Amino acid sequence: MRIICLFNLKPGVSQAEYEEWARTRDIPTVNALGSVTSFTVHKATGLFGDPEGTPPFQYIEVIDITGMDAFVADISTEAFQAAAAPFQGFADAPQFILTEDL
Repeated sequence: MRIICLFNLKPGVSQAEYEEWARTRDIPTVNALGSVTSFTVHKATGLFGDPEGTPPFQYIEVIDITGMDAFVADISTEAFQAAAAPFQGFADAPQFILTEDL
């Protein structure tokens, strides 16, 4: 199963500060969860075929998990909640989309 998270930074949030946190704290922490097989964060750089276009979202997270129950158990711990808390200060109304392969 894959979860895709789309979001923009909140107004006034430093892009450099968010990206440093994502690289050094968020990505390693999420990838260390037993239910996560892969976690990547991507910065949107443009729209294919529209060189002047602006993407609707600044960042995309892709989380591959072994199963929803195991993932929810992993992210429900006090330790994970503390580690992930800064995300709420960075992300403006993140949208988490659940997917399945065809």
